[in-house]
Amino acid sequence: MLLVEDDPGDALLVRELLATIDAPIELTQVSSVAEAVASGHLDLVDCVLLDLNLPGTGTDRLAALRQLRDHGTASAICVLTGLDDEHLGAAAMAAGAQDYLVKGSVDGELLSRSVRYSVERRRAERNSVRLAEAQLVQAESTRVERGLLPRLLLHGSQVAAVPFYRSWRPGLLGGDFYDAIRCPDGSVHAVVGDVAGHGPDEAALGALLRVSWRALVLSGVGEPEVLPALQQVLLAERHARGLFTTLCTVALADGEARIRVAGHPPPILLGSAPGYRPVELPHVLGPPLGVVDDMRWEPRTVVLPPNWAMLLYTDGLIEGYAGPERTDRLWNTGLLPLVGEVERDGTDGEDGTDTAGRAELPNRLVERVERLNGGPLGDDVAILLLSSLADPAPGANPGN
Repeated sequence: MLLVEDDPGDALLVRELLATIDAPIELTQVSSVAEAVASGHLDLVDCVLLDLNLPGTGTDRLAALRQLRDHGTASAICVLTGLDDEHLGAAAMAAGAQDYLVKGSVDGELLSRSVRYSVERRRAERNSVRLAEAQLVQAESTRVERGLLPRLLLHGSQVAAVPFYRSWRPGLLGGDFYDAIRCPDGSVHAVVGDVAGHGPDEAALGALLRVSWRALVLSGVGEPEVLPALQQVLLAERHARGLFTTLCTVALADGEARIRVAGHPPPILLGSAPGYRPVELPHVLGPPLGVVDDMRWEPRTVVLPPNWAMLLYTDGLIEGYAGPERTDRLWNTGLLPLVGEVERDGTDGEDGTDTAGRAELPNRLVERVERLNGGPLGDDVAILLLSSLADPAPGANPGN
């Protein structure tokens, strides 16, 4: 405890009161607020016992208290008033003190109890502030997350979608995003992307890129021009030079998928024909957005099998370990057979036709990957499972 008291007699009295009860309090004395600030003790003590009748305060009897608070000390403050100044105690508490004592009406027990009360009350105040700040951050994160987790616009199409998103640490957003929309011409477009890094800045940039992608596609911008336009948005809006974004876009029309990849894992194609196994779709790998100026990302077109499904995902899904020995990462080569195993575990029909299996595939896939990893994954994961099922299983999002 730091005693701010200019009267040696009163300072001695405080020491004697604490000694009478053998209070476990280490006491240091200074004679003014200026000396308290200069000594550095304000950053070390749990409680400041402050005399409101210090010289030099003029008519403002709370000046010393305000000086302490202006200094930004995190310590509790208990003030001392005279017998005829007891009304100042309530005013001091309104101004930021945690408790007050009246000189001449204090014994050792009361002094010790008041100090403990002041410290606990100050701790509760700080915890309340931290809670309010955390709630504010969570509310801001929730608003940003709404931009990352859109309402898919697939109404009227024969494509169902099952999205999945999980931050690598609760309350800390990353820059992973996804979206899927049906255009007036009947084609369906989808994107999954990942802004490098974690945090609100990356999350906000991811939300901006997703909204920009949706606006470009819906406005009728030619598909080859979408990624170059997104790169211009990224270059203009990124908060750090060198920040890049990987993504994969898919355009579905007339039984075909046109895929463009910018430094991103390629999609995995699933089919329900007997003996069909998931395949990693061929692609022409281009650099991430924000790396090469005036870049053009070439497409690769594939024919879709009957009752197809397509898994788009971010690299958080494949960067975990492939087993308990924790020596090798899963990567695409490990994910491909795992997708087949998880899908077969969820099929109901004898011919391999999926009912509830595919609707739950993203969740079950992440659970299986986390078991291999030996715990939660160390990066954000975004998954978008697209499916041609005319009657999608419960949980699929037809994009109303």
